[in-house]
Amino acid sequence: MKIGQSLELGREPLLLAPMEDVTDAAFRLMCRRFGADLVYTEFLSADALIRQVAGTTRKLAIDPEERPVAIQIYGREVAPMVEAARIAEAAGPDLLDLNFGCPVKRVAGKGAGSGMLRCPALMLEIVREIVKAVKIPVTVKTRLGWDHDSRIIVELAEALQDCGIQALTIHGRTRAQMYTGQADWTLIGAVKNNPRMHIPIIGNGDITTGEEARCAFDTYGVDAVMVGRATIGQPWIFEQMRHYLTTGEQLPMRAKSYYVEVLRQLVDNNIAKLDERRGILHSRRHIAASPIFKGIDHFRPVRIAMLQATTRETLFAEIARAEELLLATGDYWTE
Repeated sequence: MKIGQSLELGREPLLLAPMEDVTDAAFRLMCRRFGADLVYTEFLSADALIRQVAGTTRKLAIDPEERPVAIQIYGREVAPMVEAARIAEAAGPDLLDLNFGCPVKRVAGKGAGSGMLRCPALMLEIVREIVKAVKIPVTVKTRLGWDHDSRIIVELAEALQDCGIQALTIHGRTRAQMYTGQADWTLIGAVKNNPRMHIPIIGNGDITTGEEARCAFDTYGVDAVMVGRATIGQPWIFEQMRHYLTTGEQLPMRAKSYYVEVLRQLVDNNIAKLDERRGILHSRRHIAASPIFKGIDHFRPVRIAMLQATTRETLFAEIARAEELLLATGDYWTE
């Protein structure tokens, strides 16, 4: 799959979705090392970029080892979005992604993110002006529509393509659904199979295993699959998915301690890129939510302590407690 003239991602690429408070630089780099073909920053507010809010501008930083990488921005007005697009372009990403899909109230309720699905004409004006303003490829991430009665994605996709975007990511839910129910991939497939569409279509929603990724490619014909919440606490999911896509077989699990060590490394990477306090805040959610600890006895109090940790010492002490509980049933997982 190719985005624009030069961004070649290979066959059946797997992408890391943009997620606030999740896809920071350290996590993106870890996902790339495990085989993610393209990673996205956390979404950045256009207004905050223009006002040079430190917490937002800091997120523009790109590590050369994480390329290819996309910066994603969101907003609700033409001029600020164009200005923010130029700021983001100056940071040197491989592409610029426009968020018209975020469903949370503080974003969509103000008309940004998926709130734009209620004003498609304005959305298209923003896209047209940004495409004219920057030289890097511009892409869009959105949803099926605002609600069940306004699932406009098939028509909207054509209009977005006509505005000059180079790829389109579709999450298979409406804004009204938030993250409830199941993602509907049939309309994603309808967009991909529309003979007028020639840009890559990236499918997103409920992809948690290699088998589900294979189904997305084979059943709906998408050009790429974007993986979101399933990556939290397990950046190695990209390696597992790629192995299945390539071989049709599950990748054998490594020793349990290997995965715990990956999580420790994620903590240290975040501390190195930020500082101890912020590095811990960015890391502890991944550690506490990692599926390697799911279902082990007596983990709940450890999980709570992880989420309350404020120093490397205290977080690593809780990771050690969790590892002890994990290894109590053996060094390896059994079928």
